[in-house]
Amino acid sequence: MSANVVTEVGTELPALSVRLTRADLVRYAGASLDFNPIHWNEKTAKDVGLPDVIAHGMLTMAVASRIVAEWVGDPGAIVEYGCRFGRPVVVPDDGEGALVEVTAKVTKDLGDGTVKVNISAAFDGKSVLTGAFARVRVG
Repeated sequence: MSANVVTEVGTELPALSVRLTRADLVRYAGASLDFNPIHWNEKTAKDVGLPDVIAHGMLTMAVASRIVAEWVGDPGAIVEYGCRFGRPVVVPDDGEGALVEVTAKVTKDLGDGTVKVNISAAFDGKSVLTGAFARVRVG
């Protein structure tokens, strides 16, 4: 953990903005072996009722965790991480992709050398993760 990290309850982490493109979805599909066509084929996505191709839920979750990893300076300090998926991140094929905005705040000192950080991730002004949190080792 970086010596300059403030971990008191109420501390807001520096906001993070991440743009996901179709190329990111292709790379993630290859790394995760998740080749579900809703993540790359517009016709399939629309045939199942989606507005367009969507980002993998686990990719969205990973992007959101970056706010904590970058704040604490050590991804290994994240000892627990969880969330529920609220809505998909629709990734247009326009060269710009989808902008995911992530914020987080220290909400509790758990008294065991860890703190709880609540995480919010939004796309198009709407939350995409529900109940996202990380337990982070700070001592």
